[in-house]
Amino acid sequence: MDLGSGAFWGALFAIVVANLLLSGDNAVVIAMAARSLPPAQQKRAILWGSTAAIVLRIALTIVAVEMLQLPYLKIAGALALFWVGVQLLVDKEDAGEVMAHVTLFAAIRTILVADLVMSIDNVIAVAGAAARAPAGYQLLLLAIGLATSIPLIVAGSTLLMKTMERFPIIVTLGAGLLGWLAGEMFATDPSVQPWFKKVLPAASLIFGAIGAAAVVGAGKWLHHRRRSSASAAAA
Repeated sequence: MDLGSGAFWGALFAIVVANLLLSGDNAVVIAMAARSLPPAQQKRAILWGSTAAIVLRIALTIVAVEMLQLPYLKIAGALALFWVGVQLLVDKEDAGEVMAHVTLFAAIRTILVADLVMSIDNVIAVAGAAARAPAGYQLLLLAIGLATSIPLIVAGSTLLMKTMERFPIIVTLGAGLLGWLAGEMFATDPSVQPWFKKVLPAASLIFGAIGAAAVVGAGKWLHHRRRSSASAAAA
């Protein structure tokens, strides 16, 4: 196929747009995980975490359809995402400020775990956009399209991190977002979705709200418990 053809650039444009629309939650996680690192390490965590997340998403897209057909996969992913959201709220520097992981490796690990879970659904849209291109060019377009989104994810993460420093409540809202996504994933797992469609059509919204409330509630409760234990030990 001619690389200058409209079909090639049309498919590439569709991939870039689809990926950008689905990258907002990833930017939230990256910003939350990196915000308490030293300034030099913040940039490295954002860059490495974003790049690794894109590579991971490319790999997941290749096998996305087969993965989503496996029962209980989304349920397992929902539990993992719930854990990530709670962990990002547990440690606090002081009242109202959420402390992220304090090592570069731990921050990147959190970014990858969260992106792995959140990408299960997202990669389907990107794979659909890639399917518009001839078979021989799909993987090439996928790699190019996702790679072009790295600078925008980095910029979005950096902007969010600076905003979180001024408005710590955004961290709580971000953790709530992860809880919402976890609840939605649980409700759309192939093992339970048919049943929910019959008896609870609004299951995604209901479980999303429950997940958001549960993450924020559990994170704040664990944080309070940890601070109380620390105060008791100091006394």
